[in-house]
Amino acid sequence: MACVYVLQSKKNGKFYVGSTREENANIRLNAHNRGKTRSTKVGRPWVLIYEEKYETYTEARKREHFLKSGVGRQFFKQRLAPERRGG
Repeated sequence: MACVYVLQSKKNGKFYVGSTREENANIRLNAHNRGKTRSTKVGRPWVLIYEEKYETYTEARKREHFLKSGVGRQFFKQRLAPERRGG
């Protein structure tokens, strides 16, 4: 089992999209918040705001690449819009 996750920085509000071979993104969230990932070290602390599970890591990586594309970012922002407003 693998998953794709989206984190949001409490410090600057930016998003980070990642994937992991783990079934649960909380393991990666802890690594990001401990500063183990160079690309997210500056934005700590991070919160997990979205997660999708996949059977294989390859599927998860494909979805991660989509979410990092222009169309994927648009999809994600539309999907999260009600949640970010608190509704």
